[in-house]
Amino acid sequence: MALLLVNNQRYTVDLPADTPLLWVLRDHLNLPGTKYGCGMALCGACTVHIDGLPTRSCTLPLSLLKPGARITTIEGLKTKEGKAVQTAWEKLDGPQCGYCQSGQIMSASALLASNRNPSDADIDASMAGNICRCATYVRIRAAVHEAAKSIG
Repeated sequence: MALLLVNNQRYTVDLPADTPLLWVLRDHLNLPGTKYGCGMALCGACTVHIDGLPTRSCTLPLSLLKPGARITTIEGLKTKEGKAVQTAWEKLDGPQCGYCQSGQIMSASALLASNRNPSDADIDASMAGNICRCATYVRIRAAVHEAAKSIG
């Protein structure tokens, strides 16, 4: 049995220790915003924050979560960076198909939490693990810059 703190709410789940966090979130906690992409932590669609750090949830088993770890999904992203990124995404029409966007937004908001004025190189390095099959990378980078400007 695992006690989880997800989006500031406590949950107890009785699942095998090797169950990936992604499936706990989607199938057991009804938080479908975190997407399944590749299942190998390569595409970034499954990105969540664990204690503020972007983390791939598709390969992270429950057994590796530290007790008391704070898990944030796209549904619970309420930080000023998260809100700024979401607003910029909408303003600049960042998504095309939208499938990767929750992971993109989670990575971008984590970047802005640690770097309020990222360069193009900073953005590219931080977002490199998030793949967009529609190739909206130019709009994604512009949205990160827009969000950075809005939070100063």
